[in-house]
Amino acid sequence: MSQHAPNAADPDLQADCGNCFGLCCVALPFARSTDFAANKAAGTPCGNLRQDFGCGIHERLRDSGYNGCTVFDCFGAGQKVSQVTFAGRSWREEPASARTMYEVFPVMRHLHELLRYTAEAMDLPAARPVRRALRRAHDRIDAMTRDTAESLLAVDTTALRGEVNVLLLRASELARAEVPGRKKDHRGADLMGKRMRNAKLRGAGMRGACLIAADLSGADLRGADLIGADLRDTNLCGADLTGALFLTQPQLNAARGDSATRIPAALQRPGHWAA
Repeated sequence: MSQHAPNAADPDLQADCGNCFGLCCVALPFARSTDFAANKAAGTPCGNLRQDFGCGIHERLRDSGYNGCTVFDCFGAGQKVSQVTFAGRSWREEPASARTMYEVFPVMRHLHELLRYTAEAMDLPAARPVRRALRRAHDRIDAMTRDTAESLLAVDTTALRGEVNVLLLRASELARAEVPGRKKDHRGADLMGKRMRNAKLRGAGMRGACLIAADLSGADLRGADLIGADLRDTNLCGADLTGALFLTQPQLNAARGDSATRIPAALQRPGHWAA
């Protein structure tokens, strides 16, 4: 069980590459595309991975054609697998454990992402009616992350996400009910490339919406639920995302914004955004 009050900004839920065995650079596959400059099979180290598990082109990933790497976030799963599940023994030191480590990593990422969402939901003042249930779910998942590799591989992440999503949706409904005015519902909508400049989307339901290359410049997204929304190449210049629900750093990293874009205090303005 967690020994401290859950918080979405908890360092344990943020990637600490210095304590990870480069798992995202080894375990996951990628295909040559606009996001990756080369093909790589799952379980094969990226050609840019150094012996110390650091990235040889970290400072110039975008210029080198590896945009996909800049938008990935393990939510702290990498260091958890490396230092807790496998007790600091790397796949280089113990090659026999490599395959299991690679299989555990994506499971752990799912769990850490859910920890991040439940922590944020508990922070919402309006979510008080479901806070106890959220805490139980959070502590249950936290315990899973500290279990053995074999137990982690047995976790049904799809079913678990379904259970937790009921609570997250309720927390979202309670929080957005306090936003004045009529709220738009774009849950799961295909808004790819849609022009929504200066759209009034305060408190809107945008869960799972496809917003790839959509123009949301100047849009009011305060308090909008953006869990699972695809923001790849979305224009957020001048948009206001203050208090947006379940918005993550990878989503921001995948979008385009500028100095006028307002984002939640817990998140960082991506370095590639316009000045």
